[in-house]
Parts: sequence; structure tokens; C-alpha cells
Amino acid sequence: MSTLAPTNPGYAHLVARWGRVVVISVPMVFLLLFFLLPFLVVFKISVSEMDTVFFKDVLTFKDDTIFLALKYGNYISLTQDALYLTAYLSSIKIAAITTAICLFIAYPFAYFLARSPADRRPALLMLVMLPFWTSFLLRVYAWKMLLADAGVFNNVAIALGLIAEPIKMMNTPFSLVLGMVYTYVPFMILPLYANLVKMDLSLLEAALDLGATPWQAFWRITVPLSASGIIAGSMLVFIPCVGEFVIPELLGGPETLMIGHVLWDEFFSNNDWPMAASVAVAMVALIIIPLALFNKHQAESTAGGRA
Repeated sequence: MSTLAPTNPGYAHLVARWGRVVVISVPMVFLLLFFLLPFLVVFKISVSEMDTVFFKDVLTFKDDTIFLALKYGNYISLTQDALYLTAYLSSIKIAAITTAICLFIAYPFAYFLARSPADRRPALLMLVMLPFWTSFLLRVYAWKMLLADAGVFNNVAIALGLIAEPIKMMNTPFSLVLGMVYTYVPFMILPLYANLVKMDLSLLEAALDLGATPWQAFWRITVPLSASGIIAGSMLVFIPCVGEFVIPELLGGPETLMIGHVLWDEFFSNNDWPMAASVAVAMVALIIIPLALFNKHQAESTAGGRA
């Protein structure tokens, strides 16, 4: 009776197959436990009816019959109440502006990192990640002292004679976007750098040999080849910006309405958990659907390129 040996091709194929299954199952289990299950709990709350401090059961059993009671009125309210529509649109607009500014700042910085000598890159990358060594809340709160009417910027400008009276910077859209850009620009730099550092420079040399100017070579070679880094960085910035709460609360003021603040009010001020859960589910759908479409497009593009 023969046994499978390590050198048997069938045994090697079986090990490789189950190895892939194990490797893939680890992130899948992680997503199941820490994303899908919490999301389903939030979704259940969004379609439940609140009875004082408890939620009524969605599924009930009576007389050998299963009753499914889903309250979808909260989702209808999302489309009819101007407050929620305004908050969603404002969040998307501020997130898009922040993403565009981060890309404008991060691309030349990442390009400089990728083209710098190899022995200097670790030190430069450390400088990019250095802000993460300090508390996020502390870094954002520091901007309040810098941008206040009696803050550092206004005092220095008045002392230099640049302005006669303090400029209103705090609790404005300017302070909000500034804080968002400051916080999230490293998330744009790192994917761009990872993409640009792997680019084949011989392609640029070939373009220059064929008569292209440096600017034409940049737009026709470098930018298209770094498209995946641009998209990845934009996603890393745009998605958390949409649901940001701390920065708008500390720097935005009452003029900047974002969906994170609406969520806080519904959960803790109004104590309306089903409505707050509906807002959260809609926000997740607002982010997940475009992301899924993008992943599908990327997969189709990759398959088409291989074909």
C-alpha cells in the first residue's frame, strides 16, 4: 500500500491548494468577524422599532408562523429630510476637496521620494510617518492654538505688520480642510511612492529618445503608470474623510455640517439609535458601492491586459 510522499506531484498540488485556502481564509474570517457581523447588527438596528431602551425583535414566532417586521421608514426619511441630504453632500464635497489637495501636495513629494538616492529613502519615509508618532487628537487640537483669533499665526502676522487685526480662520471651512489635509496627506504619499518607486525608468529614457519633452514624458508615461497609486491613495483619503468626526468637531465649527456629526447627534443627543443606524448603513453603502464598482473595473482591466 503506497503512501503520498512529499515528492509526489499530487501531494504537492494538494498542499498548494489547501495552502491558498488557508491564506485566503484568514483575511476572510477577519472581515467576517470585524466588518460583516457588526454591519449586520447595525443594519438590524436600523430596521428595528425602538421600545423605550430596547429594540423589538425583527423575527417573531406565533402559532407556527414566522413574522418578519422590518421598519424601513428611517430610510425613507433619509431621502426626504434635507438635513441628511445636506450632510451627505457636504461630507462628499469636503472629502473630494481634501482628496484633490492631498493629491496635489503628495504627488510631487512622492515623486521626489521615489527619485531620491536609495540610501536616503528610509530617512525620508520616516519623516513622512513621523506625525503618526504623536496622538491624532493632540495634533488636531494643536491647530486650534495656531488658527485661533489670538493664535500663533495671527500674532506673528500682526507683529510683522502684515495685517492690522486678526483674521478669522478657526471654525471655518478653511480650518476644516486644512486639518483634514494635514492629517491625511501621508495616506496619499505612501501608495504613490510605492507605485512610483517600481516604475521602469527606461520607459522615460525611450520617450525622450523619441523626441518627447520631459513634460510630455511625465504626462504620457509617469502619470498613466502611477494611476493605480493615485486611485489607491485617493480611496485611502476620501473614504475616512467622508465619515470624519473629530476634525470637523474641533476645527469645523457650526458652519460645516458633516455626516459624522449627524451620527453623533442621533446616537447621543436624540437617542434615536434606529435612525442613527440607518444613517450609518447609508454611509457605508455610499462608500462600498463605488469601491466595489472600481474593483470590478480593475479586475476587468487586468484580465483584458493579460488577454
